[in-house]
Amino acid sequence: MTKRYSLIIAVSLALALALVLIAPVISCRQKELVSEKIAVAVSIPPQVEFVEAVGGRKVDIIVMVPPGTNLHTYEPKPSQITSLAEAEIYAKVGAGVEFEIAWMDKLISVNRKMLVVDSSEGIDLMDIEPHTWLSPLNAKVMVQNIYAGLVQIDPGDRAYYEQNRDTYLRNLTELDQDIRDTLLEIQNRRFMVYHPAFGYFARDYNLNMIPIEKDGKEPTAAGIAHLIEQAREHNIRAIFVSPQFNPQSAEVIADAIGGRIVSIDTLAKDYIANLRILLGELAQAME
Repeated sequence: MTKRYSLIIAVSLALALALVLIAPVISCRQKELVSEKIAVAVSIPPQVEFVEAVGGRKVDIIVMVPPGTNLHTYEPKPSQITSLAEAEIYAKVGAGVEFEIAWMDKLISVNRKMLVVDSSEGIDLMDIEPHTWLSPLNAKVMVQNIYAGLVQIDPGDRAYYEQNRDTYLRNLTELDQDIRDTLLEIQNRRFMVYHPAFGYFARDYNLNMIPIEKDGKEPTAAGIAHLIEQAREHNIRAIFVSPQFNPQSAEVIADAIGGRIVSIDTLAKDYIANLRILLGELAQAME
């Protein structure tokens, strides 16, 4: 065996040994980079946009109520509950949402170390109306609460979260102003919905919501007749429904008044874009 060949073998062995020694270090560093992200659990998809807007690249998000499901009756899967063991923050809606009333204690018991943030803290709550997020003014409060939670867990990145928060708050302020400008000249400020999810929106923009479903119950035949009479009296030509609910009674009323059904997902993840769709449909319906 030549000296040159022996040298090549020695160098190869040294490189192989170095790779063996370095590989665990690289693996550990990769794990550290992954673990730098804060696992944030939320109840509903609209909160995903709030957390992403503030947390940016520093957060991973767990959603308990998936898109297209009924917030008031949904039961989380065991795998969803188990996933909370890794969460550092749970941002609940905190306004009497039935899902949280039924499940919050059990969800917290999975991981008592996670910080529980009440997203609706500071909002002037309405009785039996949990849909706080459907008002941009309320959304601004919710974003502030989520920001405070992230800073409490990760104070070293306060400036990053603050910058992201302020950018998103400006977007919400612009949305709020656009809603006010669009609805300013509208005289007929009544709109009809199947599920009464727009109480905060109606309050903030001086609108009158007429719900078909009340207290989680379908209207009686007499109730439907009264709603048809109201719709005709107030020249209502559109009825707003959510995909999580059966629109049958809304369709009966729409047929009777020669109106149309408008589907708005109150749990859409794309929060600002979704409310702009709602605004356009409302402006058209209340002309």
